[in-house]
This record gives sequence, C-alpha cells and structure tokens, in this order.
Amino acid sequence: MGRLQILLALLIALTGCGVSKSAFSPVKKYSPQQLERDYSLYQHILEQHHPSLYWYTSKDSMDLYFMYGRQQLKDSMTEPEFRKLLSYVTAKINCGHTSIRNSKAWSKYSDTVRLGKMFPLSMKVWNDTMLVTANLNRKDSILKRGTMITRINGKDIPTLTDTLFEYISTDGYNRTHKYQSLSNRGYFGSLYTLLYGPSEKYTLDYIDSTGQQKSITIPIYNPAADTAGRMMVRPPARIPRPSKRERRRQQISTIRLLRIDTVNHSAMMTLSTFGRGYGLKKFFRQSFRALQQKNITHLIVDVRGNGGGSVNNSTQLTRYIARQPFKISDSLFAIRKKSNYEQYIQHHFWNKLFITLFTRKRNDGNYHFGYFERHYFRPKKNNHYNGKVYIVTGGNSFSATTLFTGALVKQNNVIVVGEETGGGAYGNSAWLIPYATLPETGVRFRLPLFRLVIDKTVPKNGRGVQPEITSFPSIEAIRRNADFKIETVMELIQKDKEEKKN
Repeated sequence: MGRLQILLALLIALTGCGVSKSAFSPVKKYSPQQLERDYSLYQHILEQHHPSLYWYTSKDSMDLYFMYGRQQLKDSMTEPEFRKLLSYVTAKINCGHTSIRNSKAWSKYSDTVRLGKMFPLSMKVWNDTMLVTANLNRKDSILKRGTMITRINGKDIPTLTDTLFEYISTDGYNRTHKYQSLSNRGYFGSLYTLLYGPSEKYTLDYIDSTGQQKSITIPIYNPAADTAGRMMVRPPARIPRPSKRERRRQQISTIRLLRIDTVNHSAMMTLSTFGRGYGLKKFFRQSFRALQQKNITHLIVDVRGNGGGSVNNSTQLTRYIARQPFKISDSLFAIRKKSNYEQYIQHHFWNKLFITLFTRKRNDGNYHFGYFERHYFRPKKNNHYNGKVYIVTGGNSFSATTLFTGALVKQNNVIVVGEETGGGAYGNSAWLIPYATLPETGVRFRLPLFRLVIDKTVPKNGRGVQPEITSFPSIEAIRRNADFKIETVMELIQKDKEEKKN
C-alpha cells in the first residue's frame, strides 16, 4: 500500500505540473519591465537586419516612432494590447512583408477554444465608401449585402479607415492594399475589435433602399448561441466526409484552376498563390499545352487573390507568356549575415548559410545575390502562348505576383485590368522571411532579410504596378454580387473579337 500511495502521489504531482505548465490565459498581463525587454529586442533586431527599414521612412522619423512605442509601456499589457502597439510601429516601416503575429501559445489557444463573439459584418471598403458584403447575424433583414454604412459607433468612414490604416503594413504608400485588406472577409471586424475592443452592441448609420439616412443598433455575433438556435430548428444532417484524396483535390482547385471555353476560344486561369507544394510547374505545362491544342485566342490570368510565393513558380508562368528575355531584379541584397540575436530568429543557421553560399559582399557593404541581378530568363519555346492575355490584379496581388505582372505589363499583347497591385512596382523586401520571436510575450514578427529592386527605371513613388485599364468596385455591382473586373475583361474580349471581324 505504501508504494501504491507513493505512485499515486507522484502521478497527481506530475499531472498537476503538466496542467499548470500548459495552461494559457488570454487575459494574462505582462509587466512594463517584460514589455520593455521585448520591445528593445524587437527594435534592435529590426535595426540590425531589416534591409529597408529606412527605405520609405527616414531614420529620424523611424526613431521617433520607436520612441513613441516605448513611451506607451508604462502599464502592464495583455498580448493583444502589445501586438496592437507593435503593429502601429511596424506599419510605419511601409514594408508589406514586415508584420506582427500571435505568439504560438495564443494561436494554439485560439485553435482549441470555441470561437468567441465577434463583429458581425464583413465590409467592402474603397475611397471612403463602405458597403456590407456579409452579415453573420442571419435574422438581420436590414443590413443586407450592398447596404451602405456611413458611421460605426459615431465614427464616420473616412475617420475610421484612416485610423485602421495606421495598423496595416504595406509596400510604400500603397492604399489599395490597405483598402483590400479591410475588405477581406473577417479582417475589418478583427482589426476594429483589436483597436476599439469588443462590444455587446454596435450602432451603425446606414442608407436604406430609398436613400434615407437611418440608424440601427445590432448585437455582437455569438456563434455559440447561433449554432444552438439552428440545431433546435433542425438536427444537423450527416454529410459523408470526403476522402483524403478528394479533400486534396478540392483544396488544389481553390489554388489553381483552368477553365476553357472552346466555343469562344477563351480561357481563364485562376491562381491564388505561387507557393510550393501545389504542382504549379506541371499545371502550367499542361495548361499551356491545352491552350495551344484547343486554339485559345484569349487568356485571362486572374491573380487578384495571389499573395505571392515562390519566385521560381511566378517566373515559370512568365516564361510561357513573355516575348522577350526578362530579369527578376536589378538589385537583390541582404545587409547582414551574422546576428547578435540569432537565438530569437527562426532558421538563423540556414539563412546565414544561404547568404554565405549564394551572395557576395560588394563595395557597398551589402551581400548581393548576383545571379538574379545578372540573369535573363528566356521565353518558353514549347507551348508558348501568343494570344491576347488579360492579367486581372487588385490589392491582394502581392510579392511574386508583382514580379509576374511587372515583367509583362509593357508587352503589347498583354493588358493589365483591375486595380494597382498591393506589392510595390519598384521593389520590396522579401526572399527570406523568418519569424523573430520575442521571449517574454512570445509575440512574433516577420523579418525580411533581402531588399529586392525589381525595376530601377520605375518611379520610386511607393505605388504598385498600375493597371492599363482600371476597374473599380461600384455600389451597383456589389449589390448584385457581380464580378466587376471579369465583366470588364469580357467586354474587352468581345470588343477585340468584333474589331478582328471588321
């Protein structure tokens, strides 16, 4: 009995230790001293490694922003409060690849708990206009898709968007990416809640179907209550779970898809990423072979939702369309390979090895990736596409998508339609982007190690690749849930065909 009691006591003790160690509280407060240590580390890592810290913001101005952030650390903060402060300072760098992320503990906690209450509306935001695109409160018959919102809790839309913009990282001075970020599903509500905190009710001013200005108070969305209410109405249907192969097929179809209209000799290629692991090189090879076999004369390449990925993949696609040899960059370099903070930077050993093997230190003191600064990629010979190409872009077109669009925008059989790309036309900071983790709070931030100048002849004005034919949202198109950019492209294709007939 004595041994059994000892074993039982050890089991309870070990179990107790395990629970207390893994427990996580979302309302945990960090002391000013802890926050100061993390903040100092955050600033020092950026100052030592970020290749474009002062590209669009002068050092004097950036120093003032760093100082402002430090002055806010007088009281204890939760992780979201600290992330809010870091997001504000980070956005001042004007680098779309530098952003703040949750701690791993917070992310794990979020994955294991029931979805909490949230702001109920998704919005489409542009040029100080805000329309409802989705409403989680299913019983709300007033704030339907296309309803124009003019105020939220007393704040008008220009004031509100300008405030939210202060916390969104983007390349240079690009506002299109910021508007699009607010328009991505759920993003507006998440950022609004981060800045202003959750509320049980929201008062919104809106314009009704007769053009009258009205006001309404709506509740926060509670998924637990909504789910319970729907289950009381009808029991959940048993839907067979798709096989692993089928789930993979469905996932890939949302990443890459080619649709061919043989009657009209047109096709649309939709790409939501250039990332690895989706068989894009094989997809491109098979797609352009099919386009040639079926005599497709007009090709739409939709990259509005493409945030970038592998430069090798974007280059492969470019080679099927480009008529002239092209370069990836005029300049590509890192400013440092060693670090005083290597224990906080993800994959530091491998990143340092990469820089050692593939770059050379030049007279400017930077480590240049000479291959991409010198090498010209040639157009594909097999299944090269020579028809009319329409590249559809928007604020989510980022990083490698900007490389693809920028390389082809001047080609006479290519027309870029939509809105400017979210990624900078002159260049960006990317290539290797490890996470840096702050030890006290666990908050992470993306740390680009290379500066990429795509085309030095492009004005360094902090803007994206500009479309040759603009297609902006309209209230009417959003209300009828129309794809206004594709409608514009189809009109161009029809016009081109009519001109060829005549």
